[in-house]
Amino acid sequence: MRKRVLVTGGVSGIGAAIARRFARDGARVAVVDRDEKGVEALGGDSSPVELPLVGDVSEPASVAAVFEELDRRFGGVDVVFNNAGISVREPFLDATFESWSRVLAVNLTGVFLVSQQAAARMLDQGDGVIVNLGSVSGMVGMPGYAAYNVSKAGVIELTKTMALELAPTVRVNAICPGYVLTPMQAAEYTPEALRECEEKVPAGRLGRPEEIASLAAYLASDEAGYVTGQSFVIDGGETAGGLASR
Repeated sequence: MRKRVLVTGGVSGIGAAIARRFARDGARVAVVDRDEKGVEALGGDSSPVELPLVGDVSEPASVAAVFEELDRRFGGVDVVFNNAGISVREPFLDATFESWSRVLAVNLTGVFLVSQQAAARMLDQGDGVIVNLGSVSGMVGMPGYAAYNVSKAGVIELTKTMALELAPTVRVNAICPGYVLTPMQAAEYTPEALRECEEKVPAGRLGRPEEIASLAAYLASDEAGYVTGQSFVIDGGETAGGLASR
């Protein structure tokens, strides 16, 4: 049977690359995103996405509705990739309660809500895979991104806890990218700042969304059957050293 895959935040960037990769590998792909126009654009006959859905992962009712539609159209789900995320770049002392709450609601609570719905179905059917998008920002400090850093650290810990509680039926892992050139990254950094980032990365360049998708495909495959509870860094060597290495 073809794998049934849900990608959150799948309209652009890493999520879109993952949706394309799974579709190319023969999966039935559903995407949920808040971007109504982006979701609408995925509805064409030439789109690799079979089921484009508008939804907000931070809202329990919206997440429940997404899974009800998945049940109706796909009869369940085999793989979930929790990619939806937002970032607000602001100094810690200038951060507002509203921006802090929104980032954590999407990046961390969204993973909780989607995973809970998915895991219940996967346990009933006897197997499943959940892959969460963490970040190297959840492992090391990064000035100007307090809420984002904390949300990704939470995703890493949630991944470990879920892996323990859902084993051996459901495997749960996280991917922790470094600098990847996505629309979100491009919106937050000037071209000059992006060049500075490239100079700091030992690989000499930013990552590509397709490279994250390749790792996601492996983690969702039977070849990764003994892999669970882990967070995989893919950062071009960015976090291999400390201050002395720069």
